Amino acid sequence: MPTASPATAATSKAQGLLDCLSRDQKIAMLHQHAPAVEALGLAPFHTGAEAAHGVAWLGPATVFPQPVGLAASWDEDLIRRVGTAVGRELRGKKATDAGVGTNAWAPVVNPLRHPLWGRNEEGFSEDPHLTAALAGAYCAGLKGDHEKFWLTVPTLKHFLAYNNEADRNVSSSQLRARVLHEYELPAYRGPIEDGVAGAVMLSYNLVNGRPAHVSDLVAGELRQWRNGEDITIVTDAGAPSSLYTAEKYFDDGPSAYAAALRAGVDSFTEDSDNPEPSLKHLHEALDRGLINDADIDRAVLRLLTLRERTGEFEPGGGPFGSLGPELVGDPAHVALAREAARKSVVLLRNGPAAGTEETLLPLGSAPGKVAVIGALGATVLSDWYSGTLQDEVSIFEGLSARYGDVVAEAGLDLVSLRCVRTGTYLGAGDPETTLTAGAAAPGPAESFILKDWGGGECTLQSPGTGKFVAADGYYLAASADRVGGWVVQETFRLHPAVDGTVSIQHIGTGKWVRIEAHTGSAALSAATVETADRFALRTVRSGQQAARDAAAAADVAVVVVGNDPHLGGRETIDRSTIALPEPEQELIRLVREANPRTVLVIVSSYPYALGPLADTPAIVWTSHAGQELGNGLADILSGDFEPAGRLAQTWWQRDADLPDILDYDLISSQGTYLYSTAEPLYALGHGLGYSTVSYESAALAGGGTSETGIEVVVRNTGTRTAHELVQVYAASPGHRFEFPRRLLVAHRRVGLAPGERRTVHIPVPLDRLATFSVTAGRMLVEPGTYELMVGPSANSLPLDVGLAVAGEGSGPHRRGAWIRAELFDECSNLALVPETPLAGTAVAPFSAQESATAVYRGWEGGRPGRVALRLTASGTGTGRIVVQLPGRGGTWTDAAEAAVGPGVDGELLLELDGSGPAGGGGLEAVRIVLAGPLTVSGLQVT
Repeated sequence: MPTASPATAATSKAQGLLDCLSRDQKIAMLHQHAPAVEALGLAPFHTGAEAAHGVAWLGPATVFPQPVGLAASWDEDLIRRVGTAVGRELRGKKATDAGVGTNAWAPVVNPLRHPLWGRNEEGFSEDPHLTAALAGAYCAGLKGDHEKFWLTVPTLKHFLAYNNEADRNVSSSQLRARVLHEYELPAYRGPIEDGVAGAVMLSYNLVNGRPAHVSDLVAGELRQWRNGEDITIVTDAGAPSSLYTAEKYFDDGPSAYAAALRAGVDSFTEDSDNPEPSLKHLHEALDRGLINDADIDRAVLRLLTLRERTGEFEPGGGPFGSLGPELVGDPAHVALAREAARKSVVLLRNGPAAGTEETLLPLGSAPGKVAVIGALGATVLSDWYSGTLQDEVSIFEGLSARYGDVVAEAGLDLVSLRCVRTGTYLGAGDPETTLTAGAAAPGPAESFILKDWGGGECTLQSPGTGKFVAADGYYLAASADRVGGWVVQETFRLHPAVDGTVSIQHIGTGKWVRIEAHTGSAALSAATVETADRFALRTVRSGQQAARDAAAAADVAVVVVGNDPHLGGRETIDRSTIALPEPEQELIRLVREANPRTVLVIVSSYPYALGPLADTPAIVWTSHAGQELGNGLADILSGDFEPAGRLAQTWWQRDADLPDILDYDLISSQGTYLYSTAEPLYALGHGLGYSTVSYESAALAGGGTSETGIEVVVRNTGTRTAHELVQVYAASPGHRFEFPRRLLVAHRRVGLAPGERRTVHIPVPLDRLATFSVTAGRMLVEPGTYELMVGPSANSLPLDVGLAVAGEGSGPHRRGAWIRAELFDECSNLALVPETPLAGTAVAPFSAQESATAVYRGWEGGRPGRVALRLTASGTGTGRIVVQLPGRGGTWTDAAEAAVGPGVDGELLLELDGSGPAGGGGLEAVRIVLAGPLTVSGLQVT
């Protein structure tokens, strides 16, 4: 990706405008909704337009595949073109509504550390450098290619260490130094240093005990990177008030806002379009001396610079000011959406059906009768950050356009619900009418399509109108076109009783359905399951039987399963399991039993574990791929185009393969493809084509001081053109630190004609081998032998070559020098905590019920004489510190210990007793043991 020339922070126009603003006008600029300043020609402005995979929340727009789907293309050029289309449509929206902002709140660059994260669909990859490259390409598209002005200003979300929705604004992500520098920061650093991102949004969570919105990492890391000083920092919605309410990190609003501003925040997103509460806090902070004019000026200058970049201060709005509304839904964008949908499809498995020898896919030009089975087969779903779909093409419609002889069967039960107490059936009239239980026998209006989404979430849909039953205040009506909303109103939980009847709970409110006397209306008024009405559930039409019949009557059954992006896992809700919901599993089983020529299509926002169903003859995955989902999938299933998609995220086999979602130390917990020893279901990079490729040889091919090269000979051994993604991973078993089991360091796409053999040269940047040295306190490449492994996925690496790397390496810890206590090699029960409220990181016991340990390896010289610790102790009790040295057989020997009373704040010197085995040629390690309310920020060994 070419490096763009960044704008300077203090451009003449931005600085000139700043100089003309009054103090009150400057403070008003700090809220998301900044007012106009007519005397200076400044229009109203607000930060933030959602654009994760198309313009969102502004009505109809071209909807592209979810980011996790775009990432499966591994195609930076494609993603850049998608970003450009989205940026142009955002400009098109602005042409009809001047209030539309050109600061795009996209992309999400949080690496996909854990597949249970509810927002998995919004990210790109579990590998941070692949994330940086793909998200950077999207940023480049959003930015545009004008030499001076930006099409839009992309915003990287969310800084930092944000991968859980449960308690997301009060949980603390524990980031040891290696995980911080090797895993979390690179995803942000790449787009910023490439000059393609203009803003960063902070995350709701805390990092090492300090809220991300006052993190010292903004000034200490992000602002230090190339182009970092110009970056505008925006808060996430409602996060400023969380600093002193939910997080209780500050006593009041003025102190919270002041700390955030001084930490680097430039724009506060709070109270929607009402800036008054925020401005009140900022004025009071200024009056109390918590901030000064220089703090305000720095932030306002960045905001004005952001606006200047878009051409706002140029005549006619600059080079992009003439873009009009005709760009929204432009036919070229729709064609691009189809290309993106096609290239994001991943062929996970392709084997023969029982009793045959040929692979089931591609279907070819005449597959016979095709049955598309499953609730997702004839619909296209959008997510929270989608635009309004227009002219969307379902899988059924896409295959019908290609073949003609295609039938659709949802495989859902049609049911009626009789209230036991009243003896009458629940029925739906028109969408404006409340559901009532008045009919003595069920007719068409008293039938509902029942869909079990798993996890106890069900929807009820009127077959006559297609509308979903939803809560409308206290009452229910079949009035919703789709499942959605910040709080979903269309889902219910059916609680069975011992007699086989069910009580109905509305999930969004937690209330129970009760039929009102006299009116018969279905109301959400019951307080408990005991007071709720019970309903006899009658199956009018069996969805399973209909699915079985449709499959048996077809030549090919395409069974489509997956998730609704508003249910199960999404913003505010993490998934509880990676297992495919049981109703979906059963649908696959019965279709397979009825027709051995079954293609399983998974449409989902995240990976699933498939268990025994992983042996289905053909398995294909796509994300919710936007309006061209059906056409893109038909392009691949038919064989009109070669499958090019490759997973950018591992699919694991079972929940037990995953660490706890709140454990961010992926080194110790063995998380992600980098460190996990679990056998994946489908590895990072996995994806099949309709041809086969052999990897014949690999050899180093020179290079310079900053990179090496590897030449790989590959051959297409099949009869169709192949689009192979050749991947290079590194390992280093003898590394000074715990190196990843495999680390993606390079990749290259290559097209191969049938029978073609080609030598592929792949540059490997040597800085991809860097780890964070806890002795040097920085990223560096350790000398030694590295193994470069080559293949089609992280779990299929048939070739390898050795690479010798020279250099000085980390070196040992220096005797007599103070080192940060956070720079440990390994630990147990250790928490990373603020050294002071706004700066620094220290260590303390995570649980007061057991001691904590931290090990510091690699010291110069022999056995030490003493160890000094910088510590503080709370006033809640007495603590104890033990210094240990290595003993025989992997044991530790106590060398010194001290009791620490309440209120200690300073240095503690521990004289070592010299017992235990001698230290050979150098001091191997020092371990400190902490018990009680102690915090240690540094240690010194002499």
